[in-house]
Amino acid sequence: MTAVIPLAELRTQIDAIDEQLLHLINQRASCAIEVAKTKLAAGEQGSFYRPDREALVLRRIQQLNAGPLADATIARFFREIMSACLALEKPLEVAFLGPEGTFTQQAAYKHFGHAVNTVPAVSIADIFNTVENEQCQFGVVPVENSTEGVINHTLDRFLVSPLKICGEVEVRIHQNLMASFEDHNTITEVYSHQQSLAQCRLWLDKHLPNAIRTPVSSNTEAARLVANQANKAAIGPHGAAELYGLSIIDSNIEDEPNNTTRFIIVGHQVSTSTGRDKTSLLISTGNQPGALYKILAPFAQYGIGMLHIESRPSRQGLWEYVFFIDIEGHCEDEKVAKALHALKNSVNMLKILGSYPCAVIA
Repeated sequence: MTAVIPLAELRTQIDAIDEQLLHLINQRASCAIEVAKTKLAAGEQGSFYRPDREALVLRRIQQLNAGPLADATIARFFREIMSACLALEKPLEVAFLGPEGTFTQQAAYKHFGHAVNTVPAVSIADIFNTVENEQCQFGVVPVENSTEGVINHTLDRFLVSPLKICGEVEVRIHQNLMASFEDHNTITEVYSHQQSLAQCRLWLDKHLPNAIRTPVSSNTEAARLVANQANKAAIGPHGAAELYGLSIIDSNIEDEPNNTTRFIIVGHQVSTSTGRDKTSLLISTGNQPGALYKILAPFAQYGIGMLHIESRPSRQGLWEYVFFIDIEGHCEDEKVAKALHALKNSVNMLKILGSYPCAVIA
């Protein structure tokens, strides 16, 4: 029978380990400060954040992890350490779809850690403008939901924007019914973003069939509007309820249990290959026979996996379309480079929106 270690002895061990952790974390922070000095001495300007380097560090940590903590937990822990260390080098400002408490802000914190300064923007276009004008180094925008499909406003912006996709992050979306009261039966109107209303359509049909559904600019704006309002409720994340002092009437009311939104990080940064990357492309073929075949053939020829394809009106001519495509690999990879070279000769326009690390599970 294994001897039980006395509680006092265990607490003494934990205190000693905590002291070691504190020393090592501050030692890492000191190294980060020296990194900043070295970069500045070399004439490096702009953001010191490197999405490729961060992805490699997190993957390595997860590979080394022997438990009992889960890989996702370890990744979250180290992301916050890296976030705090980066803030010592140079504060990072990230634009998100505001106001405070939205899923987009949640995505920003999940990707960059909580040591960044998040800056609210009123629209997806405003996020792009803020980063293009270098008021923020990066922006976080939703691009795709697992149940409702792509976010067209984001795709359309890439038709005119010079920004690159620097990274991606996936956020599990839990929708909650919230109000300033707790009586489910008195609700006559529900406010939320149109995507959230769509994600909860079946639940609303069953539980609030007679309530008016009013789309607004964001879930947090919905929470603000219903604060102290009788008979009106909002749908959104827990953070929005906390921000405006609302009660959660029902939790996790989304129709799909695995409802997830993919967000992308936009900026002027270009990532190097990490060995586990995606490349996003914008392609125009014009209105010609076999246009889609000409796009797909080079990827099949070089054995490159296609992850997503979406068509959108080009806005250049009637019934002309552009294709947004995600493929496996980095544009610097030999096979991808050959495929893109072959593709360039058979389409009217090929724009690489970015090659970036695949999202780290955390």
